[in-house]
Amino acid sequence: MAAMKPRTGDGPMEAVRESRVIVVRVPLEGGGRLVVSVNDQEAGELRDVLAAVLDG
Repeated sequence: MAAMKPRTGDGPMEAVRESRVIVVRVPLEGGGRLVVSVNDQEAGELRDVLAAVLDG
């Protein structure tokens, strides 16, 4: 039987470049992590959308 590791939301939010994509990992309330893979264009669009929310 394989060992099971607990999935927790502990840890920092992070973004790393892997080859041609940027992988973003966001800890979730209640445990687990949201993992999203975006290209450079999508990352720029995400930045702009978040900046608009923060500025507004």
